Amino acid sequence: MNLSDYFEKNDGTGILATCDPDHNVDQAVYSKPFIVDETTVAFVMKERLSHQNLKSHLMASYLFLEEGPGYNGIRLSLTMQRQDKNRSLIEALRKKQPCMYPKEDDSDKFLVFFKVNRIRPLTDDTSPE
Repeated sequence: MNLSDYFEKNDGTGILATCDPDHNVDQAVYSKPFIVDETTVAFVMKERLSHQNLKSHLMASYLFLEEGPGYNGIRLSLTMQRQDKNRSLIEALRKKQPCMYPKEDDSDKFLVFFKVNRIRPLTDDTSPE
């Protein structure tokens, strides 16, 4: 699946799930990821619970529910690779999704990069590959 094409063509709601050291899962609403390449995505994150959880547990899951009738979308299994605090890069990326980000100070934000381990449809009864 070409992630760039998919997210360019589809609107919807994204949910990022992370867990803390005690394996308590948290879910948070997130915008579409920024596609770095076909195996890497990035999210702009504040220093909140999702970002804090990634300090102790690098695995995350992103669910994207497409707008429209039914339950269409995808699920991404992710592993955090690195983060960047480059304010000009974060600001440039945020301008690509202006409706998702109100104008605010970027000084407390991180650009967090993830390896895409697996892509699955939103609804799938088959066992994982």
